[in-house]
Amino acid sequence: MKHKALPMALAAAFLAGCTLAPHYERPEAPVATSFPTGPAYKTSGAANQNGTTGSNALVAADLGWRDFFTDPRLRKLIEIALENNRDLRVSMLNIEAARAQYQIQRSALLPSVGAAGQATVQRSPADLSSSGHAGINRNYQVGVGFTSYELDLFGRIQSLKDQALEKYLASEDTAKAAHMTLISEVATAYLTWLADQELLRLTADTLKSQESSYNLTKRSFNVGTASGLDLRQAQTPVDTARANFAQYTRQVAQDENALALLIGQPLPADLPPGRPLDGQGLLTDLPAGLPSDLLLRRPDVTAAEHTLKGANANIGAARAAFFPTISLTANAGTASASLSNLFKGGQGAWSFAPTITLPIFAGGQNVANLDLAKVQKRIEIANYEKAIQTAFREVSDGLAARGTLDDQVAAQESLVKASDESYKLSDLRYRNGVDSYLNALVSQRSLYSAQQTLIATRLARWTNLVTLYKALGGGWEERSVPANAGTASAAAASS
Repeated sequence: MKHKALPMALAAAFLAGCTLAPHYERPEAPVATSFPTGPAYKTSGAANQNGTTGSNALVAADLGWRDFFTDPRLRKLIEIALENNRDLRVSMLNIEAARAQYQIQRSALLPSVGAAGQATVQRSPADLSSSGHAGINRNYQVGVGFTSYELDLFGRIQSLKDQALEKYLASEDTAKAAHMTLISEVATAYLTWLADQELLRLTADTLKSQESSYNLTKRSFNVGTASGLDLRQAQTPVDTARANFAQYTRQVAQDENALALLIGQPLPADLPPGRPLDGQGLLTDLPAGLPSDLLLRRPDVTAAEHTLKGANANIGAARAAFFPTISLTANAGTASASLSNLFKGGQGAWSFAPTITLPIFAGGQNVANLDLAKVQKRIEIANYEKAIQTAFREVSDGLAARGTLDDQVAAQESLVKASDESYKLSDLRYRNGVDSYLNALVSQRSLYSAQQTLIATRLARWTNLVTLYKALGGGWEERSVPANAGTASAAAASS
């Protein structure tokens, strides 16, 4: 009989490939087939009519972060963050946990075979003994077998294994998204740090200039050539600059704290020299590709699809609960009433105990579980579609900002130049007694405000490129890869 159990197990393993899960079909992407066009969008780098991207057919996802970020100091900070960041470390540990859960669920497809030995010594009183005399009965057994092995005839265990596999794959994509997000956060925090440092230097220079004007006005007031109103007007920008200086000093310190948290350690003292904010040299003409690329290259989208596939597999497990469950328990070995005869010839023993369970009435539990599984799948379809829509919106916003921020920076630089010339002329007229100090004060305030806005606009320009790079799926590769190789690997991963 023990030899008959093997074909049954093989047949069960063959039938395990059949599940009651619905055939999976990827939902249609609820977005347009191309990114928006119009006055806010640049045409260079976007998909042309033939569906290729830019002049070198390289999509942003194939562009390595070491090639996108050219600042040596920023590269070093990203490298440290990828090694030490605790959130990323948790994401990697979640992958290991999901892998273990998948292996646990997959092991249920095969019987757990184990060896066991048992000894039983029992004394029976005379009135319970068939011989009418009190006695001691001994029983020794040694065998190999399996207990409660479920024949997966309707694919319940297979469906649960598929669900665990999709959960594991989703955790991998989630960790990849965390990797890319971390790089984006480090770059954004670094650029903000540079901008606040420039604002601090600008405020220090402005405060020095305004204190000089205030001292000049105060001397004029002391000799009676300037009024008290002129003195108070000269004091106002000084106090404003002092308040801004304290604010930017605080922001620089907080920026350093944010960077320290992201890289998982204090900022090293031996960081390589960095570049100024206006000299970062990021790739402004990021090739966007087609919206369909996001389905293959955005890990948050692929993670949502794996979760959807897991919900689809769970329906198969819920359906299988309506059918009979067959479990096998088998054992083969030797048995004897005395330990000395346990391994002698003729002491062979075996047992085979199949069990079948047929659900008859469960108070609607199985029906409710199936309804729940179907609802969860619809929820995951909505989550998947939302992930696509979010990705499309992020890329579209980034492209719109890229198409306008360059013009805004150029206009702001021209405004700073004009404000600087206006302030110099107004200050010269005031010092020569041709005009009042009020006009010089207004020009000075306009120049300071224009300079602050220019730094903020440059920061917005660079951070938008970082955000667009991440939105297009960039940041996973360390070095750039050929476009064809990246597309082939993404297609293989999606299949």
